[in-house]
Amino acid sequence: MKIKVESEKIINAVKKLDGIDIVLENPNDAKEAIDLILRKTGLYEKDYYKNLKEVKVTSFREYETSAVDYKMIFLLEFIFEDDMP
Repeated sequence: MKIKVESEKIINAVKKLDGIDIVLENPNDAKEAIDLILRKTGLYEKDYYKNLKEVKVTSFREYETSAVDYKMIFLLEFIFEDDMP
């Protein structure tokens, strides 16, 4: 499963959960933030996330009106372990 998320959404979620402002400069920063969000909200302990193997994060920019006006977008890919032996 892949999810497209704007950097501002991740920044706002961390601020709401932890009360800190973060800066996302690259996919590694976004991965750390996503891991923090999943741990703080307790989602890792939920039954439907027990088979979560990894969250891969890639990034790209969406240009709205010019080369200098863009949004940083992160693509989150949730990789689950197979249930079958």
